[in-house]
Amino acid sequence: MPFSSLKDRICDKNYSVAFGEVIKINATIITANGLKVSISDMVKIISNETTQETMGMVTEIDGNVFFITPFSFVEGFCSGDRVFLDQTGLNIPVGKALLGRVVDPFMRPIDSKGMINSAESAPIIKAPIPAMKRGMIDEIFSVGVKSIDGLLTCGKGQKLGIFAGSGVGKSTLMGMIVKGSKAPIKVVALIGERGREVPEFIQKNLGDDLTNTVIIVATSDDSPLMRKYGAFAAMSVAEYFKDQGLDVLFIMDSITRFAMAQREIGLALGEPPTSKGYPPSSLTLLPQLMERAGKEKGKGSITAFFTILVEGDDMSDPIADQSRSILDGHIVLSRDLTDFGIYPPVHILNSASRVMNDIISVEHFKAVMKFRRLYSLLKENEMLIRIGAYTKGTDLELDEAIDKKEGMEKFLIQGATFQNSFDDTENTLISLMDFS
Repeated sequence: MPFSSLKDRICDKNYSVAFGEVIKINATIITANGLKVSISDMVKIISNETTQETMGMVTEIDGNVFFITPFSFVEGFCSGDRVFLDQTGLNIPVGKALLGRVVDPFMRPIDSKGMINSAESAPIIKAPIPAMKRGMIDEIFSVGVKSIDGLLTCGKGQKLGIFAGSGVGKSTLMGMIVKGSKAPIKVVALIGERGREVPEFIQKNLGDDLTNTVIIVATSDDSPLMRKYGAFAAMSVAEYFKDQGLDVLFIMDSITRFAMAQREIGLALGEPPTSKGYPPSSLTLLPQLMERAGKEKGKGSITAFFTILVEGDDMSDPIADQSRSILDGHIVLSRDLTDFGIYPPVHILNSASRVMNDIISVEHFKAVMKFRRLYSLLKENEMLIRIGAYTKGTDLELDEAIDKKEGMEKFLIQGATFQNSFDDTENTLISLMDFS
C-alpha cells in the first residue's frame, strides 16, 4: 500500500483520547467543558500538578458546560485539570466473594482481609421490578423478634420501615433481625452514619459473625455522592443474589442520611428547597431505591428493612411521611417504652404490617387483634389504674387487660442476644390470649 494512501487514512481518524478541562470548582461541584457528556455519565478528574484523581458524575449540563458531583472531596484540584469520560459506566463487581466482607460503595474492601475477586459486574442504577412481574407475598419471613413475628408479621419480599428517634435502639434491633433471620443472604448498608458505629455494629450487634453477610459502608465523612450511591450499590448486591433465586434480607441504616445526601447535591445544583430544606429530588429518589426490593416471579426475593431517623420524634417529618406511603409497613420505636425498660421498644399500636393478614393463620390473627385491643385499653386507662381510681368489675374487658398486663409486657421484652422461633412466638401469643 502506498505510504501516501496510508497517511491519508490515518489522518481521517482521531486516535487521541478526548478530555475536557476544569474551569471552576466550589466545595461540592466541579464545572468543566470540552467533552460531550450526558446526565449520569461517569468521569475521571486528574490533577495536572499532583496526579491526584477522583471519580465523579455529571449531574447538570448547561450548553457546552457540564457540572460534576465528585465521589470524594475537591481539595487538591484546580482549574485546568483534565476530565476524561469513563466508558465503563457506573458498574460494580458482584458475586459470592463479597460474602463475609465489609466494603465501600465501589466494593473495595475496607476490612483488611485482602482483595475481592469478582468476575461479574452489575449496574448500580436499575429499574425496579415491573408491577406485573412481582410475585404475591404469601410466605412468612421470620426475624426471630417476638414483637415483630407475633404482632407485625413480615412476609418474604415485604418492605418495612423502622422509625425511631436518636438513641432509641435502632442499631440493636437491626442486629437482632440480622442474627434472628434465617435468610440465606444478608446485605447490610450503613449509609451516612458515624464511622465509630461500623466496628461497633459488627462486634456488638452481630457478634463479629458475618456468615453469608455483606456490609456496605459509606460513613458521614464521605462525599454526598458516595453516600447516595452507597445505598443503590447495596441494593444492586442484593439484586444479584435475588436473581440467583435466593431470599435476601436487606437492611439499610438510614434512609434519612441518604435523603440528606441528595439534599446537599440538589441544593448545590440550585434546586429549590421545600419542607425542611429538602429539594424535590430527595423525595423522588426514595421510591427509586425502595421499589427495587420485593419478590419477583421465577426468581428470589428481597425483604427490606429501612431505618428512618425521626428527628425530635416527629412522625410528620417529610422523609418519614414519604417513606410510610411507599413501604408495606412501619415499625415505630418508642422512647417512652425505653423509659419503662421494654426492649426492643416497638410501639405496637402505632406500627402496622400491611401483609400480615394474608400470611398468618386465623387463630394467630384473632390473638393479634385481641392483644392490640387489650393493650390499647391499658394505655387509655393507665392513669386511672395507677392512681387507684378504677374499680375492678366496672369493665370486664379492662379487667382482662389488667390480668394479662404482666404477660403482655413479658411478651414484648426480648434480650438482644436471644432469638425466638416463629412457631414458639405464635403458640405463646395464642396461649396468652386464651385461643389455644
